Amino acid sequence: MIPSVLPTYNRAPLSFVKGEGTWLIEADGRRFLDLGAGIAVNVLGHAHPALVQTLTDQANKLWHTSNLYQIPQQQALADKLVDNSFADTVFFCNSGTEACELVVKMARKYWTEKGHPEKAEIIGFEGSFHGRSSAGIAAAGGEKLTAGFGPLLPGFRHVPWLDLDAVRTAIKPETGAIMVEPIQGEGGIRPTEDGQLKALREICDENGLLLILDEVQCGVGRTGKLFAYEWAGITPDIMMVAKGIGGGFPLGAVLATENAALGMTPGTHGSTYGGNPLGCAVGCTVLDTVADEAFLSEVSRKAGRLRQRLEGLVAAHPDVFASVRGEGLMLGLVCTALNADVLQAGYDAEVITVPAAENVLRILPPLTISDAEIDEAVSRLDAAAKTIEAA
Repeated sequence: MIPSVLPTYNRAPLSFVKGEGTWLIEADGRRFLDLGAGIAVNVLGHAHPALVQTLTDQANKLWHTSNLYQIPQQQALADKLVDNSFADTVFFCNSGTEACELVVKMARKYWTEKGHPEKAEIIGFEGSFHGRSSAGIAAAGGEKLTAGFGPLLPGFRHVPWLDLDAVRTAIKPETGAIMVEPIQGEGGIRPTEDGQLKALREICDENGLLLILDEVQCGVGRTGKLFAYEWAGITPDIMMVAKGIGGGFPLGAVLATENAALGMTPGTHGSTYGGNPLGCAVGCTVLDTVADEAFLSEVSRKAGRLRQRLEGLVAAHPDVFASVRGEGLMLGLVCTALNADVLQAGYDAEVITVPAAENVLRILPPLTISDAEIDEAVSRLDAAAKTIEAA
């Protein structure tokens, strides 16, 4: 008999009832150190006082009106994003998946407006993840995502991860854009290497293509910059943002240049809930906090401490861990043992990580994690590793 909740998740047998900063409290009272942050969502941790205050204040005023009317909180958040990024304009939605739907539409509408509707194809990369909608799974192309869901949305071509020669070869007259994650999340915390994003920008410029970045997981301060593309010294034409932007409140956005948004006129896209007063009020508080240079500097400092501790963990347990990779507070422990076994041992040690492809465990703590919590988290991972070794 099918359960009342559609069984599409393999859930851990844990029920969290409260959160405090970097900690989650289970129904039985156990306190877990959260190195997952709701899959890179809770950038300011759980129950952050400023977010609680913002949400409470706005909830007492107005929740929802729809986009039939002006929404001051939405305008404020759009202005903050434009001021702190490459973008000239922003569309608000509720998730990264919805953002992906729009970036595909926007890129194709751009070329239609330019008189080249045939340039509808988007080049993507093996191992990518862009959400689970029809456009998202077609854009990523992996069999794990697409099996059983055909016919797939056409217009996508896939090349090996960051194989620049393959990208150049894949460009055809019908190619309109390249889509890439600066750091693959679900794909196993695979960062673009120095110069590769810049090279993709140059390839797009040389061929007149749009560059689309998916910063749903790596954006909003996670790498020590507000957005990961800043490290490469380039700018995209269109970018997907979600997860951290709402600090736990469902919120997504598509950022774009005026040129890339050429065809997006009234009626071309919309959302009932997207950019509602609640979500955008929270988003404003998140951005006011995370975009601060002192805050981002602390993220980078803490990231260095965490990486150093994790490198020591790998050295101490070569039968469990092989290496550490990633940027900022978006790190991956490449496992020698099965990552599922290490994940479970972590639960037993009351520390939360997130599995990914390539036998990786993602380390995605709140950006507010303290030095003492970093040390305690690695101590708990050490205990988990010892359990694996003793098995």
